[in-house]
Amino acid sequence: MHQNALKSLLADVKIVDLSRVLAGPFATMTLANLGARVIKVEMPVVGDDARAFGPFANGKSLYFSAINCNKESIALNLKRGEDRSIFEKLVSKADVLVENYRPGTMEKLGYGWDMLHDRFPQLIYGAVSGFGDTGPRSSLAAYDMVVQGMGGIMSVTGHPGGAPARVGVSIGDITAGLYLALGINAALYRRSLAGVGCKLDIAMLDCQAAIMEDAVTVYAKTGEAPGPLGTRHPTVAPFQAYAAADGNIIIAAGNDHLFSLATDVLGRPELARDPRFATNELRHRNVDALQAEIESVSVTRCVSYWLDALTAKGVPCAPINDIAHMMAEPQIVARNMIVRVADPVAGELSVAGNPVKVMGMPEPRTMRPAPELDADRAAIVAEFVGSGR
Repeated sequence: MHQNALKSLLADVKIVDLSRVLAGPFATMTLANLGARVIKVEMPVVGDDARAFGPFANGKSLYFSAINCNKESIALNLKRGEDRSIFEKLVSKADVLVENYRPGTMEKLGYGWDMLHDRFPQLIYGAVSGFGDTGPRSSLAAYDMVVQGMGGIMSVTGHPGGAPARVGVSIGDITAGLYLALGINAALYRRSLAGVGCKLDIAMLDCQAAIMEDAVTVYAKTGEAPGPLGTRHPTVAPFQAYAAADGNIIIAAGNDHLFSLATDVLGRPELARDPRFATNELRHRNVDALQAEIESVSVTRCVSYWLDALTAKGVPCAPINDIAHMMAEPQIVARNMIVRVADPVAGELSVAGNPVKVMGMPEPRTMRPAPELDADRAAIVAEFVGSGR
């Protein structure tokens, strides 16, 4: 059994990962963190495109390192006979195959879903692409920025009247990766019942539409398209960042009781009785006036003062952390969300930990570093080819 057996949710699940850059690798990283064995199959010489993304530490990409911990690597040219034979041996023993080529590419290589399903009926095939297998854009290339633009999220990001703003992380790739990981877990359960695998077709654009909260329903019913609101919530108030003496503080009073508590902390209890702010609907309708009233007080004290005072009263609040402060946040540290990696090339690294905490299973304090290209070839070939299994 694999070394993670009985110690993780996905013990002994084997994943052959043809994906590159982010959406697919994020999915397989998520699954690796849950105990799956992930074997990256990369192009010889160049490997995953992300290996060329800076910044670098001793020549190794930190971008690649952040997304590919706990994986193995073998370089195979799927147009060469010997490498194809190795690949087919891998797939024959795999539970899951992941790829993020444009639709049709795997068919040209002789490894499309129909072909693989006939030969390896147990295999779960996870494909992630910009637009999926069907539809008028299916054959087109896409990146995160493309689906952020098309999927509506940029239209509600930024400030009113401002220039278009990209979400600060690659949300188009990341959400597709998460939906793929979710689909793979569901497919593994289905296979445990039905005995056969299935194909998962994940489109980045679909995933952007799926995460638009209530925007689709609201627009379809009212004809009113939401726009960017800065830090404000589209329907709840007070629920945004407010100016303090030395920065900004988020106050998220999501109901009448919390609003009343917040006004007590601000020293303005009369605001809770003000007819303009008596209900959430009224507060939202008069959100500009509400912000002015709150900031007339909040600017008089520093962020740390308000954090302590609001927290003591049970009002949800937060600073706006940069990455350094986020990594040092005691809650993040206590939850093991910053994990050390001893990389023989890049040196000591820190990466984000696994947010899926499982009671009764050990929480690893370290991760295996992202592999060098083809680093595990000898061991993989010996196990999957040389043993004759």
